[in-house]
Amino acid sequence: MPLIEHIYELRTRLLIALAAIVVMLGVGFWWYGSNIFVVPSLGQILTDPYCDIPPGARLQLGDGDECRLLATGPFEQFMLRLKVSATAGIVLASPIWLYQLWAFITPGLHKNERRYGFVFTILAAILFIGGAVLAYVVIVHALEFLLSIGDNVQTTALSGTQYFSFLIHLILIFGVSFEIPLLIAMLNVAGVLSYEVLAKSRRGIIMGIFVFAAVASPGQDPFSMLALALAVTLLVEFSIQFARIHDKRKSKSRAEWLDIDDESASAIDAASGIGPSDGIGASGGVASSGPLERPAPVRGSASATAPGGNAASSSTSPLQAPPAGGARYDDII
Repeated sequence: MPLIEHIYELRTRLLIALAAIVVMLGVGFWWYGSNIFVVPSLGQILTDPYCDIPPGARLQLGDGDECRLLATGPFEQFMLRLKVSATAGIVLASPIWLYQLWAFITPGLHKNERRYGFVFTILAAILFIGGAVLAYVVIVHALEFLLSIGDNVQTTALSGTQYFSFLIHLILIFGVSFEIPLLIAMLNVAGVLSYEVLAKSRRGIIMGIFVFAAVASPGQDPFSMLALALAVTLLVEFSIQFARIHDKRKSKSRAEWLDIDDESASAIDAASGIGPSDGIGASGGVASSGPLERPAPVRGSASATAPGGNAASSSTSPLQAPPAGGARYDDII
């Protein structure tokens, strides 16, 4: 396919993906304040972790037990709703734009690469969703810890922008972190990382995961940090065991001579020296007959028949010029 056709195809697929995101953004904007049958509204789903915090640890606004977040500007509610709707649109339209991306890449891949790519794409989506769900469960305990440290002195009044930014960042950190074990498995399948390297580096990998969880957690609270570190450590251990099984199967199907080093594979015995008494004619070989004699010159006794039936004699005497004149060696031209 020519380059210009690839560009046209890329443009078409980008337009389809953007159209799907815009449509789902509208759906998310409507879902933010409305229920879908038995499914509660998107705003209620996102604010439930905040509302599950005891009333003594958060600022109670409105009449009764109604749970609401604080807005400090006239356009804050609209911009917050638009931001949440855009995030929901990207997530809801992910099957469409992921398919468009996959359809654009697939023609340039081999059959086995398509199979591995499809499997890894499905696993990446499942792991990201699992990380997002874990973040949604952990955020209740994280907020309760953060908002109740000094509740005897002050009460925290969270605005909608602050709360949703904290929630979205936590979901993204958990979702992306859950892709680390899949990346390790992909590198092992590609032959970049072996099980031996992973097994030797297991302690360093676990230490790096805990450091990453402590730095990347947006709230810096112990609940989200420990939940993220323990979950990723468990998944990384699964990926290491996958590497062990994969390398074991790969070594069984690999020919033994491929693992032999060059010196062992092409070993040559050292040649023994030739002694003074070991001539070429020794041990039944060709006997030496001394120096070769110079061959005798060919005499002019042999004759050859020239074209036309005339006999031409060959002699060792130098060629003479013809009697009628002319240049020397004309008889051979």
